[in-house]
Amino acid sequence: MFYISLLVILGVLFLVAELVFLSGSFIGTVLSLVCYGGAVWLAFAGYGYVTGIAVIVIIAAVSLAATVISLRAKTWQRLSLSQEIESSSMEQPAEHLSTGARGVTVSRLSPMGKVEIDGRIYEAKSMDSYIDPKCEIEVTGFENFNVIVRKLN
Repeated sequence: MFYISLLVILGVLFLVAELVFLSGSFIGTVLSLVCYGGAVWLAFAGYGYVTGIAVIVIIAAVSLAATVISLRAKTWQRLSLSQEIESSSMEQPAEHLSTGARGVTVSRLSPMGKVEIDGRIYEAKSMDSYIDPKCEIEVTGFENFNVIVRKLN
């Protein structure tokens, strides 16, 4: 009876692993079916017809309960990551600059390049045309991590 119980428990564990961790691989399903089949065979061969049927009913009930519990959302919330990442790898230029700030191009903007504004280097984008190095520019907006600039005349 120990081996039958052990095979049923292993079958349930493989079933839960398939549902939660190995979705779509069928490895857990195959191992679960092998364990269940072994438990049923041992029950019929060693204990007779009534015990075999009882093991089949127990396997069906335990598998159904394990499936329902495994698929409920609240069951795995304790194991899942619930934090939100609100930081970024770079600072947004809009935190330090405002529209109308002036600076100088460090490299050619064609249309992307580097600009220096208030002693800091930023990745910039020219919306109008190419801008040569060491030209005066003005900030007109922001796009993601880039500063949108225009050439001052």
